[in-house]
Amino acid sequence: MRIHYLEIVTKDVDAVCNTWEQLQDLTFRTEPALGNARVTELAGGGLLGVRAPMHEQETPVVRPYFLVSDIEKAVRKEVENGAELAHEPMELPGQGKFAILIQGGIQHGLWQTD
Repeated sequence: MRIHYLEIVTKDVDAVCNTWEQLQDLTFRTEPALGNARVTELAGGGLLGVRAPMHEQETPVVRPYFLVSDIEKAVRKEVENGAELAHEPMELPGQGKFAILIQGGIQHGLWQTD
């Protein structure tokens, strides 16, 4: 199992990014395709993204996106095992496909790269 994208949604993007920049000597860049998240590379591959909520109902969350080879199949299996599908698989040009599920009250995502 590999985390492809670790997403932090917060109302204080600057504070979170500044803390990680100081603690881990990271550099963030803005990625429009990921909701204007400020993004940095994770050791061993993958990305960490910090962004503001995209609408009033979106609450702060830390959401891991696990890398899968077939997102449709993985979503189907998770739903069969009781997960709630919160966001259907969706293509992000140049990034791949993602989906969001909730199981046990915890949000997590799946990610299939191009």
